[in-house]
Amino acid sequence: MITTWRAAPAFNMALDQALLESVGAAPTLRFYTWKPETLSLGYFQRVAEVPAAQKTRIVVRRITGGGAIHHANELTFSLAADQTHPLYDCAIGESYARIHRALAVALAEFGVTAELRGERPLASDRDDTGMCFHASTALDLVWNERKGVGSAQRRKHGRVLHHGSIKLDTTPLEGDIATLAATAPGLSAETLAPRVRAAFERELGLAFEASVPDFDERQRTKELAPHFVDPAFVKRR
Repeated sequence: MITTWRAAPAFNMALDQALLESVGAAPTLRFYTWKPETLSLGYFQRVAEVPAAQKTRIVVRRITGGGAIHHANELTFSLAADQTHPLYDCAIGESYARIHRALAVALAEFGVTAELRGERPLASDRDDTGMCFHASTALDLVWNERKGVGSAQRRKHGRVLHHGSIKLDTTPLEGDIATLAATAPGLSAETLAPRVRAAFERELGLAFEASVPDFDERQRTKELAPHFVDPAFVKRR
């Protein structure tokens, strides 16, 4: 398990890609936050599709798909493993459901009753913003009829990276979404992370030890970081 609190946006994206590329490595859970707050675009999004991109000083593009996320007041996590690992050796949708059900167990400790959205529409669904928390699918984790966790995956060379954003409180760019503020006011990312780790270990049959990126991952992160803030990449679509 790797924790990198208040890390630079380019570093955050680069380290996740390095973990995705670490073929053969044990499953790696990472928790992190952002400094400064950042808007991340989904890999396939066009900047023009996300009005909030004009209101945010720092914009990066993720290697995962989905909608844009305003990375503030949240715990971000990633879970990287070989695709042959039991967690990911299944249909893509089932892997999302497994992770979200485990997250629901952790959130229940803070008074949140979270469940998969299913077929019902949500009060947080909105058109034409391009924001992840304003567009929901049947597999999204929701409570209070609103989306509270944004997730996306990237699969490459037999390896899978699952990103997730758990909202502690709302942000000006996301508005009325599900957060933990109502049932756990003042909850910090650093306090939530160990509960999520424990739930993943129990519910997914995993075991994590505190660690840091290895030498190759650090070198790859340093090499990749400039790419994620390069206007040619961020605005390429």
